[in-house]
Amino acid sequence: MDSLSISSRSPIPGAGYPPRGLFIDRWGTLLEPPEGHFEGRFERVEFTPGSLDALFHAGQADWKLYLLGNEEDVAFGRLPEARWRAFEEDLLEHLRAHGIPITRCYACLDHPQGVKPHTRDSVFLLPNTGALYHAAQFDGIYLDHCWVVGDGTLELVAGWRAGCRLAGIGSPATLGDSELQVEPQIWGESMAEVVRDITADSRVAR
Repeated sequence: MDSLSISSRSPIPGAGYPPRGLFIDRWGTLLEPPEGHFEGRFERVEFTPGSLDALFHAGQADWKLYLLGNEEDVAFGRLPEARWRAFEEDLLEHLRAHGIPITRCYACLDHPQGVKPHTRDSVFLLPNTGALYHAAQFDGIYLDHCWVVGDGTLELVAGWRAGCRLAGIGSPATLGDSELQVEPQIWGESMAEVVRDITADSRVAR
C-alpha cells in the first residue's frame, strides 16, 4: 500500500463540510482496463474520458481523493511487484502533474489463493473494508460523508460495509463481477459524470 499525504485548507470553525473523501476504483473507473496481458507499462494505459478534469475539480473543492483496488496480476504472479510499484509511481506522478492531489493510493497485492509471497488474507483485499477504515483513522474523514465510485461490486460492497455512499458506473446489468449484491445511491455512464454530480450538487454531497 502506498500513500501520499497532502495539505488541505482549513475551513472556518463551524463552516463548510466535515472532512470527506472520494474513493475511486482504479481499473474500469479511472483507467481503461488493459487489453490482454497487463505489462505494467504506464504509457500503455488510458484514462477514462473526462476523469482527470473531474478529479481536478473535486480536489479544488476540498474532497480528499483516494485510489483503491485489488491488483490480482501481482497476487497471482502475472506481474512482478517491482513493475507494479514503478507503474503506481508513474500514475501518481502523472496525477500530481495535472494538479490532482491523491491523499492515499490503496492497492492490495495479496490474495489467499495467490502465489508467495502474496498469499495473505489482507484486510485491504476488497470487499474488505481495511482501506476505508485506514483512511478514516489516519486522515480524519467521516465515512458517512464519503463516496465510493466504481464499476464493480467488490469496491462498492466494501463502501457499503463501511457506511459510505455509493456511485455506480454503468447500470445494474453491467455490475456483475461477483455474487455480491449492492445498490448504489446514484448511477452514471462514466466516472467523470458521477464525480461531477457528487461535487456540484450540494444535496448529493450532503
